[in-house]
Amino acid sequence: MLPDLEGFVPHRTVLDAPFEGEPVPGLRADYFRRPEGDRVATVGCYSMGGRELLRAWGYVDEEHCRRHAVRDGDGWHEAAEGCPDVDLVRDGQAVVGLAVRAPDGSLVRA
Repeated sequence: MLPDLEGFVPHRTVLDAPFEGEPVPGLRADYFRRPEGDRVATVGCYSMGGRELLRAWGYVDEEHCRRHAVRDGDGWHEAAEGCPDVDLVRDGQAVVGLAVRAPDGSLVRA
């Protein structure tokens, strides 16, 4: 199940957001936060071309994502544990997009 963004507030937006340290042209990352007791919950919503592709969430004091979910043309796949498996799509040396592995093993390309 995706986290309900109600109660979260925008924290920051990154255009041409990086994955694996490399900017991905057209990838927009919107980050949201919400206090939960003595911790701060966070959700990252990643989109390309105005279409949301990926959400990853957890707490700001955790090094890695707690859970993530991938969206393809048919809708959201079931949420999975941990960080998403993301591959950069290249044209030669240039990053031109990304592909995210869904829980069923398929690659969702953007």
